[in-house]
Amino acid sequence: MRKFLVVLDDSRECLNAMRFAAMRAANTGAGVQILSIIPPDEFQHWVGVGAIMREEARERIEAHYEVYAKWMRDRQNVEPELVIREGEAVPEILAQIRDDPAIGVLVLGAGSEKGGPGPLVSQLSKSAGSLPVPVTIVPGDMSKERLQEVT
Repeated sequence: MRKFLVVLDDSRECLNAMRFAAMRAANTGAGVQILSIIPPDEFQHWVGVGAIMREEARERIEAHYEVYAKWMRDRQNVEPELVIREGEAVPEILAQIRDDPAIGVLVLGAGSEKGGPGPLVSQLSKSAGSLPVPVTIVPGDMSKERLQEVT
C-alpha cells in the first residue's frame, strides 16, 4: 500500500499537512505514516539526564500524535503509523523514505508568516529535483473547505 509521509512537529502548518495527508489517503486507499524527529542537540547532557529527556520527548510526541491519529481514525477512517527518529530533520526524512519503499509522497506544511515557508520546505525544495519521491507542499493558511476540495 502506498503511504503519504507527513512530518509531525510543533509548527502551525503541521495541522494542514496532516489533514491533507489523511484526506488524500482516505480518497485514494493509501496509508499515512507520521514521522517525528527528535533533534540531537536536545540530549547533550550527562547520560542519565539525556536518557530521561529522550523518554520525555517520546512521550510528548506520542501524545501529540494521538490527537492527529484519533482525528484520522474518526473522520477519515485512516489508521496512521507513527515513526520516531533521532537526528537532523532533513537527513532523517530522506532516510525514512529510503527505509520504507511504500512511501510514495512526502507532505509538508508551508508557513504563511513573514519568515518564509519554514526550514523543512526551504531545505527540501532546494533539492526537489533529486528527491526520491514527489513532495506536496500544503499552505498553512488553507481552509478546511479548500483542503477538502483539492483532496
